Amino acid sequence: MIKLSALTLSLAMAGLVHTADVNAAVDQHTYANLNDVITTHLHLDLDVDFEDKQLEGFVEHTLDWQNRQARTLVLDTRDLEIDKVMYQGRDDKWHTAKFDLAKRDDVKGAKLTIHFKEQAKKARIYYNSLPVASGLQWLTPQQTASKSHPFMYSQSQAIHARSWIPVQDTPAMRVTYSARVHTPKDVRAVMSADNTGALIKDGDYWFDMPQAIPPYLIAIGAGNLEYKEMSHQTAIFAEPQILDASVAEFNDTQAMIDKTNAMYGEYAWGRYDLLMLPPSFPFGGMENPRLSFITPTVVAGDKSLVNLIAHELAHSWSGNLVTNATWEDLWLNEGFTSYVENRIMEEVFGRDRAVMEQALDAAGLRAQLKTIAAPDTRMNLELNGRDPDDAFSSVPYTKGQLFLIYLEEKFGRDKFDKFVKTYFNTFSFKSLTTDEFVAYLDKNLLQQYPGIVSLEKAKEWIYEPGLPSDAPNPTSDAFEKVDALTQAWLKNEKTLADLPTDAWTVHEWLHFINNLPRDLAIERMEALDKAFKLTQSTNAERAFAWYMLAVGNGYQAIYPDLEKHLVSIGRRKLIVNLYKSLIKHGKRDWAYRVYQQARPGYHPLAQGTIDALFE
Repeated sequence: MIKLSALTLSLAMAGLVHTADVNAAVDQHTYANLNDVITTHLHLDLDVDFEDKQLEGFVEHTLDWQNRQARTLVLDTRDLEIDKVMYQGRDDKWHTAKFDLAKRDDVKGAKLTIHFKEQAKKARIYYNSLPVASGLQWLTPQQTASKSHPFMYSQSQAIHARSWIPVQDTPAMRVTYSARVHTPKDVRAVMSADNTGALIKDGDYWFDMPQAIPPYLIAIGAGNLEYKEMSHQTAIFAEPQILDASVAEFNDTQAMIDKTNAMYGEYAWGRYDLLMLPPSFPFGGMENPRLSFITPTVVAGDKSLVNLIAHELAHSWSGNLVTNATWEDLWLNEGFTSYVENRIMEEVFGRDRAVMEQALDAAGLRAQLKTIAAPDTRMNLELNGRDPDDAFSSVPYTKGQLFLIYLEEKFGRDKFDKFVKTYFNTFSFKSLTTDEFVAYLDKNLLQQYPGIVSLEKAKEWIYEPGLPSDAPNPTSDAFEKVDALTQAWLKNEKTLADLPTDAWTVHEWLHFINNLPRDLAIERMEALDKAFKLTQSTNAERAFAWYMLAVGNGYQAIYPDLEKHLVSIGRRKLIVNLYKSLIKHGKRDWAYRVYQQARPGYHPLAQGTIDALFE
C-alpha cells in the first residue's frame, strides 16, 4: 500500500471537522440540529446478514456541542429499527438515553430525537436496517457474476445514508469514521476508507477514514471480491469473472491521477481504488473516496467509456474535497467534475476525443432541456421539498460544465486554471453554497480581470433557466465528417459499405445513431442492423442509442435482445429512458412484463423511478 505523502497527511489533518467547518446553509432534507451539536467522528460495528438482508449492530457518534444549553441530538433515519441508545457522560461511564422515533416522512424519513441528561461525549445507537433500505441492495448468488456468493453494496447519495446509518445526513457537515464489519468468512467487505484491512479475507474487517467526508460518501460493499493492483496507487476489487478485464480497461487510471495532480494540486486521499459492482448498480459510478464504485457496463474492451473513471476520479477534487452544502447546489459537485473529467481526458487521450465528448454531452443537454420543466433547468436548483433524486438530470453536469468552459474561453486557460486550483485549495474539506461560490467567483476572477465577464452574466448562467444565447456549442471535425457521410447515405449517394465505420470511435458511432432521422424507414433500419449488428452490440452506450432509435421507429427485430438488455443491467441512464420510450410508443404491456421480470435485480433507486412510470 502506498504511504501518504507529507502533503496528504497535512490535508488529512486539515480535514478534521471543527466547529467553524460546518456550513450554516439551510438544508431542507435533514432533521439534524447542527446548531446545537455536530458529530465529528463515527464508529460503526456492523454484521452483514445476507439471510435477513440487513445490517445489524451499532454506530457511535463522537459529539461536539455548539450550544451550551442543548441536551438533544437529532439524527436522520429511514426504515431503521432502533433497539436502544446509550451515551457516555462526563464520568466516562455509559448510560441509557431516551429517544423518540417520529413518523416516517416519504422524502426525509423518520426523525430520531435522542434526549440526554447532560451533554454526552459520545452516543451509541444500536439498530438494524431493513430489507427495503433505499441505500442498500442485496443480491442472491444467482444475481451475481460468480453465481457462488451473495453481494451487498450501498449507494448513499443523495439522502440514503440514513437508510443504513442513523446520522446527520447532510453534505453541510463532515465526519471522519472507522468501522468493524463482520461477514461470512468467504465474503470480503470493503469501504470508502483505508482498505488495508480488507486484503486478508477472513470475515472480520477493520476500516479507517482519516479525512473528514460528508455522510453521503460513507460506503460499503461485500461479496466474492478479489483484488489486483494496477499501479502503486490504484487497484481493482471485483468478482473474479470481471477482474482481469477491468484491470485491462482501466489501467490508465494512474496516468489520470498524475495529470490531474499537475493541473489542480496533489490527490489528497492516499490510494484510489475501484470496486466493480454487479450490473444492477443504478449509476455509472459513485465517487466514494479512496474506492469509487463502478458499473461493469463501461468495461467495453476498448477503453471507449473510460471517461467515467475520469469523472469519478475528478470528484476527488470537486465534490469530495470541495462539496456542495445542500442538494440544491449539486452543480458545484457535478459541473466542476464534468469540466475536470474532460480536462483529464484531453491530457490522457488527446484534444480530439475530449471535444467529441463535449459535443455529445452538449447535444444531450440541449435535447433534454426541451423535456424538463424550466425551473429544473437552473444550475442552482429549487427542490422545494422534493427528493433530490426526482430532479436528477444532465443540467448540473453539462450546463455546469459549459459554464466553466465559457469562463475558460473568456479568461484564457492559464488564468482560469489558476482560479480553479486556488478554489479547490481555498475550500478543501469544506462545503459551500452557490451564493458563496458566486461571491468567491466575483472577487477572485471577475473583478481580478474586469470587463471580460460581468457578475450579471455569471448569475444568468447560474440562476436563470435554459442556456444563455452565447453558451458554448462544442463541435467536432470528426462529427462533421460523420454528418456528411450520413447525408450522403440518406440521399443514396453512398452505401453503408462506403462508410469508414471500422475506424470510428464509439463517440462517432453515438453521434451517427443519435442524429439519424427519428422516422427512419424500416428498410434502412434493417440494412443498418444487418451491416453493423447493432442490435447485438456489446457496447452498452451504443446499444442504448440504437434501441432508443429502434423503439421510436417501430423496428421489431430488437425486442428479444432488448428484453435481455433490460433484464441484465440496472444502470438508470441506460434503462429509464428506454422504459419511457416503450410506454410512449405503444409498448406499455410488453415493457411492464419485462420490468416485472427485471425488477428484483434492480436497485431500489431504479425500482422507485420505474415504478412511477407504470402508475
